[in-house]
Amino acid sequence: MMEEAKAKTEPELRESGGMAAKGSKKQPKVARDKGTSFLRAFSVLEAVVDSNSPVTASYISKTVGLPVATVHRLCKMLVEQRLLQYEIDGKRLLSGPRMFEFAARILSGSHYDLERRIIMEALVEEIGETCNISIPDGMRMIYAERVESHWPLRVQLPAGTHVPMHCTASGKLYLSHLDSATADRILKRLDLTKHTPRSIASVKKLKAELEEIRKRGYATDDEEFIEGLVAVAVPIMDPNGRFCAGLALHGPKFRITLDGAIGRLPALRRAAKQIGELMRNHAPEPAGQ
Repeated sequence: MMEEAKAKTEPELRESGGMAAKGSKKQPKVARDKGTSFLRAFSVLEAVVDSNSPVTASYISKTVGLPVATVHRLCKMLVEQRLLQYEIDGKRLLSGPRMFEFAARILSGSHYDLERRIIMEALVEEIGETCNISIPDGMRMIYAERVESHWPLRVQLPAGTHVPMHCTASGKLYLSHLDSATADRILKRLDLTKHTPRSIASVKKLKAELEEIRKRGYATDDEEFIEGLVAVAVPIMDPNGRFCAGLALHGPKFRITLDGAIGRLPALRRAAKQIGELMRNHAPEPAGQ
C-alpha cells in the first residue's frame, strides 16, 4: 500500500515542483526564483524611494509584506550594489549613488527627452539666460540637463557637473524640501566650504536660509558659489507631488542682477510645471488599472 501511495504521489510532486523528476533540468524553477527575487528587490527599492525620509527594515517589511529577515537579505544585496545606502546611524536606508546615476541617465536620455528639451530651449529663449536641471547625487547636486544662452560669455558648467548643495540655488532648494530630521542629519555631514566670501558656512545660518526658501517657494544664489554669478531655482515636482529636481537659471551679475533673475520666476515656474506634467503624462499606470 505504501508503495502504491508513493507511486501516486511522486508524479504529483514532480508536477508541482516539490520533487525533481529523474534526468529533469531545474532551470525553469531557477528562473522563477530569480524572477521572484527580482520583484522582491524591486519592491524594496520602491518602498525606499516612495518614502520621504530614510526608512528601517521593519518599515519596509510592513510596507511590502515580506519577512524582516528577507528584507535584511535583500537590503544587504542592494547596498552592496550601491542601489541603497545606510544612513549614518547604520539602521535606516535611503537611495544609493547608483539610483541617482540612473535618475540622471533617465532625465538626459529618456523617451520624452526631446519634449523636455523643447520646453527648456523655449525658456532660455524667453529669459535670455542659461538654464539647467539638477538632481541630488550623494552629498552634491549634479547637472542632469543644461541649455546654454546665446551670449558669447557663459559659465562653463556642462551636464554631468557636480556642484555643492549649501551654496547653490538648486542645492539649497533640495535641502529645503527634506523633512527636518533628514535635513539635520545631512547638514551635520555637509562640507560647508566657503567658495566665495558670500557662501553660507554655518549650519545655523543655512537652516535659517532653508526656512526662508520653504516660505517663498524658490531659492537663490547671490554670488555664493561663483563670484559674479547669480541664480534662481524652482522645484520640479514628480507625479506624487514631491521634489524631483531643481530647474534653475543663472547668469553673470553684470548682465542680470539677482532682482532681475527673481523677476523671471513666472517663466521659470511655468516651465517647471510643464516638465512636471510631462513626467505625469509618461508615468506608468498604477498596478491593477
